[in-house]
Amino acid sequence: MKTIRKFGILLLCIFAVTAFFAFSKDEKEETGRNSEEGARGEVFTETFTVNAVQFKMVKVSGGTFQMGGTSEQGSNADDEEYPVHSVTLSDYYIGQTEVTQELWEAVMGGNPSFFTGDNQCPVEWVSWEDCQEFIKKLNRLTGKNFRLPTEAEWEYAARGGNKSKGYKYSGSNNPDAVAWYYYNSGGKTHPVETKQSNELGLYDMSGNVWEWCQDWYGKYSSRSQSNPKGANTGSYRVMRGGSWINGARFVRVSDRIYFAPDYRSGNFGLRLAL
Repeated sequence: MKTIRKFGILLLCIFAVTAFFAFSKDEKEETGRNSEEGARGEVFTETFTVNAVQFKMVKVSGGTFQMGGTSEQGSNADDEEYPVHSVTLSDYYIGQTEVTQELWEAVMGGNPSFFTGDNQCPVEWVSWEDCQEFIKKLNRLTGKNFRLPTEAEWEYAARGGNKSKGYKYSGSNNPDAVAWYYYNSGGKTHPVETKQSNELGLYDMSGNVWEWCQDWYGKYSSRSQSNPKGANTGSYRVMRGGSWINGARFVRVSDRIYFAPDYRSGNFGLRLAL
């Protein structure tokens, strides 16, 4: 199995799970819409506040793109990235950053992460099932319909949407510019927004932590698709983006892996969609 081949090194790492419970007062959710000048130009964002913690969602204008192991991926593309196929998506929002430990604790009342000490680091040690519980509570607090991105939404956003410049990684052909990965992470996660953003003003789409997607894992089809949601059923959920423990080939925009939805690790996190 590709998952086992890619993550044999993870089986050698034993993470201690540390949970801290600090319940905070519910506050009225606030939103604010604004345009800001990102590293790649104007970015339209919407700001949400939950229990005094703010987070931003970036608007992604819909469009059509080629999904999978496109030419810039070269020989690094794996079998799971083929066939390359055309995907059309409607407008949506995606998190400007990975969900931070601060936001997770504001919603859940505790922090499951192994790498603590800076609450602006991405939350990790969370399963797909844990993410669903987080999202349910977040939606109750906000009255919104947050969710995990589909795999197609994730890849389109990582590629830069309709502003894409065709990079191999999310925002650059140089992984060191945009990603915390094996060769620069020092064996740990890092605060979000400390690397260069991509064309849409999104941070850490390459590296830092793997991000759960909503989809069941399934093989690609060559047919064109509109707003695909992945396989109808399965045993594994898709993850994207690579992490602090992975080499450069795993932080590419088209790389995909999959794990059981109850599996946790110190390099598994999430990003919201709306």
